[in-house]
Amino acid sequence: MTVKCIAIDDEPLALRQIKSYIDKAEQLELVAACRSAQEAQRVISETKVDLIFVDINMPDMNGLEFVRSLDTAHHIVFTTAHPEFAIDGFKLNALDYLLKPFTFEEFMKATNKVISLVDLMQRCHIAENAINQSEAENKDKEFISVKADYKTQLVRVADIVYLESAGEYVRLHIEDAPVITTLFRLKNMVSALPQDSFLRVHRSYIVNIKRISSYTKGRIFLDNGEYIPLGENYKKLFFEHFKA
Repeated sequence: MTVKCIAIDDEPLALRQIKSYIDKAEQLELVAACRSAQEAQRVISETKVDLIFVDINMPDMNGLEFVRSLDTAHHIVFTTAHPEFAIDGFKLNALDYLLKPFTFEEFMKATNKVISLVDLMQRCHIAENAINQSEAENKDKEFISVKADYKTQLVRVADIVYLESAGEYVRLHIEDAPVITTLFRLKNMVSALPQDSFLRVHRSYIVNIKRISSYTKGRIFLDNGEYIPLGENYKKLFFEHFKA
């Protein structure tokens, strides 16, 4: 993983030092070293930047004004010789505040916060994409496979009327067929079923939405004559789904 960054400082020596620190950090890639906030704005408008090291006390536009001017979110580490600006910096959600002169160890301590956060965000993005892909695949799924009676059975999704939790097991109530009991947790069945057809309505029940004939505040009546409870914690989602 590489974190793209820029350094902004109007003092040449300070800019040279932070540039050398960035060059020594394996996971950092220096996109640009800027002598002014205006120069940095041009860079950011043209290039993807994850992390910004920015001095606060600069002419024309100081570091605080620069951060406020940004249209997109970036990870910010302020670098300054003026500790009185620290509170203002953290009000802008800066991840850290390096007081000049700072050592490479102090620089890396701040940088590692950013690296960990970027890594976490990337992992979450990957997980979210995987979930979205799984949901898209499940939407068109015609059958699901379940293990029961020492064999794997294929169950047509449209034939499932509702699912019932029974401890470590799940009971699948199928149209015109015996109940199938499988070693599975109900919460895992939620992700295995098409999200547009099935809805969890109770801590112990998932229902095929297309099989609902009517409902009250506490019960859901099915087209096969049965009814199941509607849990208090699931009412809001249920009623929102059927709201005209």
